[in-house]
Amino acid sequence: MVQDMSDKELITITIDRYAELQQIKKANGDHENSQLDYYIKLAVAKLSSLGVNVEDITL
Repeated sequence: MVQDMSDKELITITIDRYAELQQIKKANGDHENSQLDYYIKLAVAKLSSLGVNVEDITL
């Protein structure tokens, strides 16, 4: 049985994921992590496609 997720739920989950990724990046300091940067770009793209302005929620 597949449970459908509302747009609001999807946005909330994706914002939470984006915030977690930003916190990890901040904790890494100057350490280069291309995979983390890629995941952040994906989260930004997903949020943008959902109409969320990520500039308002970026650390």
